[in-house]
Amino acid sequence: MNGAEEKVKLEHEAARIFMRLYQQRSGIKMQHIWHNEPARPDVSCYYEDTKLDLEIAHLYGSEVEAMQILGRTLSAETHRELMALLRAPPAHRLLTALNRIISSKAEKHYESANVWLVIRNANPLWTGQDVLSHLDKLNLPKQHPFSEIWLVGDMAGESGILPIFPATLRQGGADKC
Repeated sequence: MNGAEEKVKLEHEAARIFMRLYQQRSGIKMQHIWHNEPARPDVSCYYEDTKLDLEIAHLYGSEVEAMQILGRTLSAETHRELMALLRAPPAHRLLTALNRIISSKAEKHYESANVWLVIRNANPLWTGQDVLSHLDKLNLPKQHPFSEIWLVGDMAGESGILPIFPATLRQGGADKC
């Protein structure tokens, strides 16, 4: 499988997991996904009878960590970089990586009226609770194209989903992550 195929597979998997967890949490039916071309968000689906677009991102921490998590062969230099990263405070790396994803995605413009950002945590060193404890330190840009931002707490979705934006979604206190 080449890199582009793997990316689409990971995005579809993340979207399916998110849609299942969102439906369990809210009781609102989400179904029928398809992949889009670059001018549109990654995945489209139906939210009840309304079209909804999902931009998918994976939270690895760094490119080196992504290589390890995805099972890539690591060179001696990459292995040294990974060891150096592991000595850095995990909370700092988490916040930096999350802010980098949100900032990067916020700069995009989509041909869509309703876009949610779904971030799937792919780093086994971090939990949804780690993210929850750092939400007050997130640098959410004032202008971004997302009506909602969600986190899938782990690769399999076992820890549930966590609303990141808007804050009113968190006021119910029913967050699983």
